Amino acid sequence: MRLGFSYVGFCMLAALFVPNLLWTKRKPQGYDRQAAQENRVLQGLERVGQVFVTALSLIFEDFNLRPWQPWNLWLLGAAALMLLYELYWVCYFRSPRTLEDFYSNFCGVPLAGATLPVAAFCLLAVYGKNPLLGGAAALLGVGHIGVHWEAKRRIDARKEG
Repeated sequence: MRLGFSYVGFCMLAALFVPNLLWTKRKPQGYDRQAAQENRVLQGLERVGQVFVTALSLIFEDFNLRPWQPWNLWLLGAAALMLLYELYWVCYFRSPRTLEDFYSNFCGVPLAGATLPVAAFCLLAVYGKNPLLGGAAALLGVGHIGVHWEAKRRIDARKEG
């Protein structure tokens, strides 16, 4: 693992943060009430994972482009997942923007808004042969996907009951 700026990590983070910044002005109705019910342990894991994924994605140059080799397929996979993540957001912003839309599946991926970026950073970690980013992405996944899963479960229970 070589320290240095990663422009690939920067691009991945930009793809992650830009739609989230737009979302802050377009939250689904009832989101704040939903968020108040989030598990504090999962929230903590999510926040720690976010900090480490952000920092680690930027400080290792191992994530930058290399001459073509089969190993680069890991990076292509990560980029493809981030592209799906962007498409998920397009669908969300064009929807009525309900809680159901926010916690929806996309292209067969459950809880796409949480699952796709976590999976993308896991593949980036494999590409960069960086177990630190892999661990941070796993930590983020437990927290972020866990929070979304619980919220989706509560929404589904309300619809059934």
